Amino acid sequence: MAELATIARPYAEAVFRVAQKSGKLTAWSKWLCAFAHAASYPALLKLAANPKVKLAQISELLVGVVPPLDKQAENFVHIVLEAKRLEVVPAIAKQFDALKSVHEGVADAFIESAFALDKEALDSLVSALKRRFGKDLVPHVKIEPALIGGVRVTVGDEVLDTSVRAQLAKMQTTLTSQ
Repeated sequence: MAELATIARPYAEAVFRVAQKSGKLTAWSKWLCAFAHAASYPALLKLAANPKVKLAQISELLVGVVPPLDKQAENFVHIVLEAKRLEVVPAIAKQFDALKSVHEGVADAFIESAFALDKEALDSLVSALKRRFGKDLVPHVKIEPALIGGVRVTVGDEVLDTSVRAQLAKMQTTLTSQ
């Protein structure tokens, strides 16, 4: 869905500037998340695509379901509808949150572990990762038994794989390349 991401980028950047200027980044993030959830509802997308339904009716419906923060948010709903970009709203919300995270110096850390991590081990790992990446991290832990042991961590586009599976794959490559 690279096309949706490309279309969403200018919208996300514009909304981010508005939210940043108003000092309401978190409120805008929550509102965009709710708007994205509503905009991804198949019946609403079908209704919006129906040429017999007026934009004002869809706008009124959306504003009723997801009350806008202010006049600018309401205008954003109208702009998205006029441009026929309702299906792009989830991508806009995702990119907005990425911009917000960069602005706040926070990143998501996707941690895959072969076994459940207790709180102490997770805290220690997150602390080491914070030093490594130089930013606050929000951990998202997933149990992945196929790793056999160890962890695989993804932060942005960087992957740190210390799993037993990765070590075995590296060993296999080394042995078969000789």
